[in-house]
Amino acid sequence: MLARGTTLRNRYRIIETIGQGGMGSVYLAEDLRLEGRKCALKAVRIDPNTDPQLVSELQHQFSREASTLARLDHPNLPKVSDYFTENALDYLVMDYVAGKNLKEIMDESRRHDRFLVEVEVLNWGKQLCDALEYLHTQATPVLHRDIKPSNIKLAPSGLIKLVDFGLVKVMVRDDSRTITVLQGRGTAAYTPMEQYGEDDTHTDVRSDIYSLGATLYHLFTNQQPPEARQRFLKPTSLAPLRQINSAISEQTERAIHAAIAMHPDDRPANIAEFRELLLGNKSPTDSLGRDIIQANEQEYANLVNENLPWVVMAGVATVLGFLATLASR
Repeated sequence: MLARGTTLRNRYRIIETIGQGGMGSVYLAEDLRLEGRKCALKAVRIDPNTDPQLVSELQHQFSREASTLARLDHPNLPKVSDYFTENALDYLVMDYVAGKNLKEIMDESRRHDRFLVEVEVLNWGKQLCDALEYLHTQATPVLHRDIKPSNIKLAPSGLIKLVDFGLVKVMVRDDSRTITVLQGRGTAAYTPMEQYGEDDTHTDVRSDIYSLGATLYHLFTNQQPPEARQRFLKPTSLAPLRQINSAISEQTERAIHAAIAMHPDDRPANIAEFRELLLGNKSPTDSLGRDIIQANEQEYANLVNENLPWVVMAGVATVLGFLATLASR
């Protein structure tokens, strides 16, 4: 772990640790060359017992594939601005995205015994589809492999950001081989069967579709879907989405269950196909936007009704305070 104040590459000064996992840590840092700019530094840890020759190959691979990430430019992805190796650790430098991640937002809703509003989650889903379609349709397609609520941030502007590139893979078109940037197997509840084991040569864009579907299932139900291995052994372990949250439309349920089908061939073939299943002919900028406004207005009205006595008392207190001010003049 890097201590607060540590400076890397004579440029990035560590402010605090903002994430930690088996593959490394993520730090909030200030850029000493660009005053006022904050960035996220992902430190990639390689097993110290790894053969030195393999370490060298992994570091070379990291540099090659990090340069691919640095060329990406999409509003729903943080910009990768730099990468380097220091003290036997590889670092990826990205834009820092302020705001809560979707797991934090969902957990807060669950604490109030509420589900997230469907149209709002669909709006997030649409933005995630846009980001994944951009990644998957690069000249050299890029797979994310670790989509989950805690890796998705809602910026103050309302923009969704898929923030963690920790398990990105670059897929070679000619023979469908994939080159792992960083070794890792994803998070169990969102990982399809084909991504398990040492040989995951069957991983393709449909694996990201599974992870996205599992993420949306979690956001709609406040429950993680059972792991793929559990579902393989007990197919009935996955509860239908509307059985948990009856407010969700049948179209949304069908789309998500198609995305998290156990066999890749039973899932949508690409993100565009999944987006069509999920949203149909809805215009996310128009129809969904209006629905979100209406849903927020309804939620506000519900809150007022739930707290009506307090609202009335506050109103009376305000009026009395105003009258007292007039009388004192």
